[in-house]
Amino acid sequence: MRAGQRWWASWIQQGRAIVKDPGSSPEPAAGVLYLVGTPIGHRGDLSPRAQQVLAGVDRIACEDTRHSGLLLHGFGIDARLLSFHKHNQQRRIPELLEALAAGESLALVSDAGLPGISDPGEELVAAARAAGHGVVCVPGPCAATTALVSSGLPSGRFCFEGFLPLKGKERQQRLQLLANEPRTSLLYEAPHRLLQLLRDLAEHCGSERPVQVAREITKRHEQQVGATIAQALAHFEQHKPQGEFTVVLGGAPAAEPQPWDAPALRQELMALQASGLSASEAARTLAQSSGHPRRQLYGLLHGEMESD
Repeated sequence: MRAGQRWWASWIQQGRAIVKDPGSSPEPAAGVLYLVGTPIGHRGDLSPRAQQVLAGVDRIACEDTRHSGLLLHGFGIDARLLSFHKHNQQRRIPELLEALAAGESLALVSDAGLPGISDPGEELVAAARAAGHGVVCVPGPCAATTALVSSGLPSGRFCFEGFLPLKGKERQQRLQLLANEPRTSLLYEAPHRLLQLLRDLAEHCGSERPVQVAREITKRHEQQVGATIAQALAHFEQHKPQGEFTVVLGGAPAAEPQPWDAPALRQELMALQASGLSASEAARTLAQSSGHPRRQLYGLLHGEMESD
């Protein structure tokens, strides 16, 4: 169980609703944790409200004190900063909870965008809520949703994948799930790994799958490259990837139902399980590619359906 899930479990076990409404207090309010969105490129995207909160809180927890210090200095904000990143967050969380309990107002920022989205923050928020402290988000830029709404791909339903595992079985499992995912998927990738990601997506999803690769969002050299995996791959094979990338992958097309061939379907299910998927995941994956109901496939795997 992840640390964030443990905090939620402790919250639920209390058996009562924990209600905090800091919104009626002037900002920043005592004993409240503020999650503040910071620019992902364009400094003008730091909102007046964000500036007010950052200037007024007692302390700001941030990934990189030097990076955040330069940003704040540019807005004339002199703040007390402390580091909060994936390597020290387990040690910092109790310290920050004590500060909230003592009535301090705190802000959490990441280097760019919203805390908790592929950045530290999730576990601190869960811990603060479990302890009964107020948590307020001061909205700001987010590369994933910014890339999505400017991509032209369906945005009514989507899923966020962040960074895929770098290698091994976990990466293959995630790629297989993406291949059959009907919703638009959002991924982050580093420039030196972008070509490999596009090649893997082409192999698993097909080179004609719709995609938009957003580069350097809100910055001077912002760029959108598509409209298929093949076209994006060809572009970046000719132009060395530089900057920060968000990949918006179109959903898998609806599958035409295949004839019910129980032995063949059972073989496919067993192969998916052998790759590391659970029975439920295997049934869901094959349901998306075959058009057969997931329940029937799950039953077939457990011998509950007729084999012919």
